[in-house]
Amino acid sequence: MTAAPIVVSAVAVVRDRTVLMVTARDRDVYYMPGGKVDAGETAAQAAAREAFEEVSLQLDPDDLEELFEVQTQAHGEPEGRQVHMRVFRAWTGDDPVPSAEVGAVHWTTSADADRCPPAGTEVLRRLVDLGLID
Repeated sequence: MTAAPIVVSAVAVVRDRTVLMVTARDRDVYYMPGGKVDAGETAAQAAAREAFEEVSLQLDPDDLEELFEVQTQAHGEPEGRQVHMRVFRAWTGDDPVPSAEVGAVHWTTSADADRCPPAGTEVLRRLVDLGLID
């Protein structure tokens, strides 16, 4: 039996042709600010909540623009376990600040794809295709 996909939401904060990514404490893998969708929560609400929890950005779920959904192998999970990540564009003039669970923030381009798990690599590729980042 195949395991159910991991359903997550993430925010793409784009500035100067780069996108915000983060690293967890004591790890070097870049990932999108985001996380699992809680029961009773919309994907946009989850993205806004996770952005606040991870990088202290206060975003209104109604202001987020859904860009796309990535479905790929989940990082660190058994072969065949999928992650389904809905990615929302967020606009903010505030500077992201790492939370207790985030070690650092990074402004990344497609040149950083080798530091990302499969979902992050796909997000970078699609953001390039949309003309949002280099």
